[in-house]
Amino acid sequence: MFKTAKPTIGLLATAVLLTGCGGEEKDAGAAAKTGEVSPSASASGGAGGPSSGKKGVTHEVVFEVGGKGATRVMWIGNTNHFEQVTLPWTKTESVQLEGAELKVGLLVSVVPGYVKGPDGLLKLAPCSIKVDGKQVADNQDGKSPGPCEFKLKG
Repeated sequence: MFKTAKPTIGLLATAVLLTGCGGEEKDAGAAAKTGEVSPSASASGGAGGPSSGKKGVTHEVVFEVGGKGATRVMWIGNTNHFEQVTLPWTKTESVQLEGAELKVGLLVSVVPGYVKGPDGLLKLAPCSIKVDGKQVADNQDGKSPGPCEFKLKG
């Protein structure tokens, strides 16, 4: 009895794998033989691909620091940057959100350096961030002590 059960279980398991579990009703056997992948499988990274889900929400992010002269600026977009710049300064990046970033977000920020104010004293340079043409953060012309930051979400 057990000698005939093993081939039967093997055939049953193969039939289940070929037909899938509620997937598309295509000829699964023909697709398996030709190596075709269904559009739903390729969109989600394939059968063995990452399970990160959606991919590809892109935003145009513009970092700005105002003032005159030169200062050090740090900004975080696609990666972290820190450099000496001449003011006024603008940097534009395309930031693509993927996987979990679509739900939890991705922090973008710019930390301006100090510039000489009208009274001759050093003050934080004014900064702002625009996302897709809309201003989303600023430091109130340098009056706010923190950086300009915004959480992008998909």
